[in-house]
Amino acid sequence: MRRGHDEKLRLCDALERIADALPGVDRMICLSTANSIVPLLRSIHQYEEAIIFPAYEEAVVGSEANLASTRRLRAEHVEDECFAGEVTETLLAIGHGEAVENPEAIGFMLRGLFENLRRHIAFEREHVLPMIGIAD
Repeated sequence: MRRGHDEKLRLCDALERIADALPGVDRMICLSTANSIVPLLRSIHQYEEAIIFPAYEEAVVGSEANLASTRRLRAEHVEDECFAGEVTETLLAIGHGEAVENPEAIGFMLRGLFENLRRHIAFEREHVLPMIGIAD
């Protein structure tokens, strides 16, 4: 789980560097980042939903609020993957030479994704992992 969080945080850092560099970004970095976003998130989300969330739900049996947390986290996974698809399309376009006509809007989009991911990780680290005996 820690490795998954570390990989997502590296992705967030890459997205932040791209957002900070707009409009003059390295097109190859855009392409490599774009190609990693969706597969990385899907892989980590599948692991969390198959292994981590069931363990968490078992640890908090009887606490309806905590079961609501995993429902929310699963919904965030869907939202993040949809958002990641949009970010991927944008970064691929830039990487293939499309002009960055509205750097503020693209930066806002990138920041929206990486801030959501960081917030999700923080919640898991503070609430989910301690309940299943994984110290961060």
